[in-house]
Amino acid sequence: MNTNNHNDEENVNIDRTSVERKEQPSMVGATFIKYAAYIVILLIVLYFLVKYILPRI
Repeated sequence: MNTNNHNDEENVNIDRTSVERKEQPSMVGATFIKYAAYIVILLIVLYFLVKYILPRI
């Protein structure tokens, strides 16, 4: 028989973890510029295909 007045749920330890932002703003900017360049190159290639290659087919 349990003589403890506390519930078992109250004895559970809650660990709090702090989340720190590890990325630097300059790295975020560089990554954005890199992917923006990929998108621009993709759009240029698609434009070339639509403008010059597809009309000949």
